[in-house]
Amino acid sequence: MILVRHGQSHFNVHFAKSRIDPGIVDPRLTEEGERQAREAGESLADCGIRRIVASPYWRTLHTAEIIAEALGLPVDIDPRVRERYSYTCDIGSQRAELARRWPHFSFGDLAERWWPQQEESEAALAERCRGFRDSHVTEDSWDGLLVVSHWGFIRGLTGQAVGNGAALRFDPVAGAAVPAF
Repeated sequence: MILVRHGQSHFNVHFAKSRIDPGIVDPRLTEEGERQAREAGESLADCGIRRIVASPYWRTLHTAEIIAEALGLPVDIDPRVRERYSYTCDIGSQRAELARRWPHFSFGDLAERWWPQQEESEAALAERCRGFRDSHVTEDSWDGLLVVSHWGFIRGLTGQAVGNGAALRFDPVAGAAVPAF
């Protein structure tokens, strides 16, 4: 399985400067974030990706869209790989709005309001990561899988913090993660 953190968002830019929540709900990618997504798509071309799963936040969907176009693959949405809910940027957009923007993505049974009502604890994040990992413990379910996600989820799953647009190759059976490119 390969995990990719979404490209740089407007929240990332403002938060990096001040370390104060700038109050941006479900932020969009910056031009740099779009460039990072294109670069990730090019780098993943020879990695044997056969399936893409993405978090339902705008920044991950846009990143996944750019990568999917490069790889010629569809995108399935899985709210289990969403960010840990703790900042304004972790307030999502309604399913209907997302489905209008990405009608070619598979939203499955995603609820209209799919993000939590209150801050998610580290323990709850760890439990969600374990659940996702446990659902992919057989090689046929994770081999060729690309997950477009977030800093918090990737850290919770692998123990490693990654920058925007970065990718890790992760073995959910061994729990080992290494840079993908």
